[in-house]
Amino acid sequence: MIEVRGVTKRFGARCAVDRLDLEVRSGELFAFLGPNGAGKTTTIKMICGLLSPSSGIVRIGGNEATSQAARQLLGYVPDQPYLYDKLTGREFLRFVVEMYGLEPGRASRRILELIDVFEMGDYIDELCESYSQGMKQRVVFASALVHDPKVLVVDEPLVGLDPRSARIVKDLFVQQARSGCAVLMSTHLLAIAEELADRVGIVDHGRMLASGTIDQLRSELKHHGPLEDLFLSLTGDHRPPTPAEGEGPIDLAGRPQPAGTPS
Repeated sequence: MIEVRGVTKRFGARCAVDRLDLEVRSGELFAFLGPNGAGKTTTIKMICGLLSPSSGIVRIGGNEATSQAARQLLGYVPDQPYLYDKLTGREFLRFVVEMYGLEPGRASRRILELIDVFEMGDYIDELCESYSQGMKQRVVFASALVHDPKVLVVDEPLVGLDPRSARIVKDLFVQQARSGCAVLMSTHLLAIAEELADRVGIVDHGRMLASGTIDQLRSELKHHGPLEDLFLSLTGDHRPPTPAEGEGPIDLAGRPQPAGTPS
C-alpha cells in the first residue's frame, strides 16, 4: 500500500532523503527507525503528500501520494497534535468527517465508536484548548481513523501519552494491521518497535541501512542482541566520549580539553 522508490528530497544544497526505497504492505505494521535528523519525518511528509520528492516515486495504494485518491486512503498522526482550540473534540471530529465526505449516519456512528475506543466521553464536549497533551493526542488519533483508512502513518505516536493511553494506542496499531491496514510507525522507542512491528527499517543520513524482520536483520548482520544494540551497530553510538584516565574534561562537542581547563 505504501511504495517509496528511489526517492530523494533536497532542501537547497542539503539532501534530507537520499535514493530511499521503502514498502509497507497491507496487514503489516512497519517500524521506521533512525536517529534525529535521519530523514524520517521528511519521508513521512512525502508519503502523506505534504512534500513532493525531488526525484523518485511515492505511491499510496497505487496512487500518486499528492493525489486526492491517495489522501482518501490515508490517516496521518503527526508528532505534535494540532486541534482547533475553540472547537470541542466532538466538533473537531465532525469537521474531519465532513472533509472526507462521509455519509452523516455512518459518520455519527463512527465518531461514537471512537469516543468509546479512546475513552474520551468525559471531555469530548469540552473545548480543545482545555485538553492535556494526552487528551489532544487521543482526539488526533480518532480523527486519523474516523474514515477507516487503508494506510495509517504515525510519527512518534506515544509522545505525551500516559501508560493507559499508550496501551490503547499500541493495541489499536496491532488491530489496524490485523484488519488489513498498512501501518507505518516512526518511533525512537526501540522497545515498542521490537514489541509490535512485523518489519523494521533503519535509516540514517536519508538512506535505508537495513530493512526486514528483526530476526532477518540479526541473521544478515550477525548480531543477535536486542534491537537497541543492532540499531547502534548500524547508526553508530553518538554519545560523547568520556575522557581517558589522566585527560582533562571534554567540551560540548566531545573534544578533550587540556587538564585543568574549567568544565
